[in-house]
Amino acid sequence: MQLSVIIVNYNVKYFLEQCIRSIQKAVNGLSAEIFVVDNNSVDGSVRMIREKFPEVHLIENKDNKGFSKANNQAIRKAEGDYILILNPDTILEDDTLTKCVAFMDQHPDAGGLGVKMIDGKGKFLPESKRGLPSPSVAFYKMFGFSALFPKSRLFNKYHLGYLDKDKTHEVDILAGAFMMLRKAVLDKIGLLDEGFFMYGEDIDLSYRITEAGYRNYYFPGTRIIHYKGESTKKSSLNYVFLFYNAMIIFARKHFSRKNARLFSMLINFAIYLRAFISIITRFLTRIALPFLDAVLIFGGIWFIKEYWEKHFIFQSGGHYPLLFTFVAVPVYILLWLVTVYLSGGYDKPTRLRKIMQGMVVGTVIILVLYSLLPESYRFSRALIILGAIWGIIAMLVTRFFLHILNLKGFQINEDKNKRFVIIGEKEEAERVSELLQKTIINPGFIGLVSYQVYRSNSNGFIGHLGQIREIIWIHNIDEVIFCAKDVPSQVIMDQMSELKDQQVDYKIAPPESLSIIGSNSINTSGDLYVIDINSITKMANRRNKRLLDVVTSFTLLGLYPVVFPLVRNPFGLFRNIFLVLLNLRSWVGYSKLSETEAHRLPEIKKGILNPFDAFREKPVPGEAIARLNLLYVRDYKITNDVNIILKGFRDLGRS
Repeated sequence: MQLSVIIVNYNVKYFLEQCIRSIQKAVNGLSAEIFVVDNNSVDGSVRMIREKFPEVHLIENKDNKGFSKANNQAIRKAEGDYILILNPDTILEDDTLTKCVAFMDQHPDAGGLGVKMIDGKGKFLPESKRGLPSPSVAFYKMFGFSALFPKSRLFNKYHLGYLDKDKTHEVDILAGAFMMLRKAVLDKIGLLDEGFFMYGEDIDLSYRITEAGYRNYYFPGTRIIHYKGESTKKSSLNYVFLFYNAMIIFARKHFSRKNARLFSMLINFAIYLRAFISIITRFLTRIALPFLDAVLIFGGIWFIKEYWEKHFIFQSGGHYPLLFTFVAVPVYILLWLVTVYLSGGYDKPTRLRKIMQGMVVGTVIILVLYSLLPESYRFSRALIILGAIWGIIAMLVTRFFLHILNLKGFQINEDKNKRFVIIGEKEEAERVSELLQKTIINPGFIGLVSYQVYRSNSNGFIGHLGQIREIIWIHNIDEVIFCAKDVPSQVIMDQMSELKDQQVDYKIAPPESLSIIGSNSINTSGDLYVIDINSITKMANRRNKRLLDVVTSFTLLGLYPVVFPLVRNPFGLFRNIFLVLLNLRSWVGYSKLSETEAHRLPEIKKGILNPFDAFREKPVPGEAIARLNLLYVRDYKITNDVNIILKGFRDLGRS
């Protein structure tokens, strides 16, 4: 047998399905076998493999054994002359494996081979080729010199930025996402070191290959897509600790004691420095805009107060008390910012009406509280109203300015409906279009683009693939979806690279699947469409749901002497109030879930009531009951929860 492909999977079912389909095309002409080692996934991955890919050798672990141990399980059973260790969040070109096997056959000195990797937007991933992380190389990487001088032979040995990414090179380190290894070399040097749980095992294995007298090659003659979340994943503290601790293990294993000690000190310093910077940066990023709003509003009210005093209130001399300026005004501003936040005014992308809505609600609350205060604390109703008007103007102007600067996350978007084109042949393109219409609420436009020229402008197509650049421009497209059944992987990657100057996202729809994959990050659920798309996962909806839970709980607690006779289980109501306040339960959750639904629907707190409680007065057919959970999450509105609570009021004490 020529090739054994090994994939270690952990809760990435949809990516795994697409990866295997690309492998099945790429092994054409080779004698090959595919192994999937599942590390105790709970997302239905195992069932999917058994149902859709019965020919795959499945190793089902009952716990998460980590990357090294899981790969070794399959390597010991593999019969191929070459072993390909492959991440599940990858897609191969149709000729990737034949080209790589041919390269290894032609280079008997090759112990391992890596290829050119691109992300979900077609951008080259620099970790496709790497150097050995010696203390100096690690220092330049961790302290940002490699980023400042990406082409430097001195400062960027980590990603070998001085080597042409379009030429074959001998390299030190292969990327664990795609490592083609000669089985005879593994038999000689040993398998992956199981002391590495995650990260670092690829560096260790690559180093041992070169120490044994073999070479590692970077081969750009073929490409793969790797949906690796560089920005999401590598900015997390968890990644920092896992990755750099793996570097310490590597140093202790392969460096001299003196160098290993120096390396460990350097790494530990870098870990805590990165952690500190990450926490501070995250905090400052989150408070920067509210702080700017507060300063602008306070400054505006100060000038309004000065003008108001001089021309209207104290024309003969005098001032508002310091209590107004330095206590009342900050309290007003705090209330305004809180109501803007709760209205979604700080969500991204920016929605101007949410800001105005929050300011209006905050002003009403302030005026109501103002009317309840003693006369001595009622300074000026006019200044509250004028301050609110200024606050709205200041916040809107600030958002327009940030929008003009084109800063990421600050674009103004008043509920823009996405516009799609689907590239494929009629049957598959229409299937994907139907999927989109079921999962995307009110898509702005869905156009079908034929892969074949002769089918364009007929049978519902608006053009063909050769016209895609013009189609994107004319129809103002936000997202391009490729049908993997009809469009070869190589063509998909070519198009992503050629169109990377276009401000569009790219997705890939596997055949016979209810998923559409497409993201720079394997952790970005917003770019994974399934039949039960979940608007309840939106930050604003989750925040509103939690706010309703808290308000309802305090209301029921205050009215408990009045309402407890109205519920079936009064003591249960008292218990549930505190469970909801502690965020252990929600007043509304799902109806009883099947195992399949539990994997497909987004996770929310277990509910006291459920959507079925809103329909108790009417008979509901069984098939309709099965769809209630789907409808609840897909079209979530806070008014739905209110309706369910009112209809199921007598059961609020339910256990």
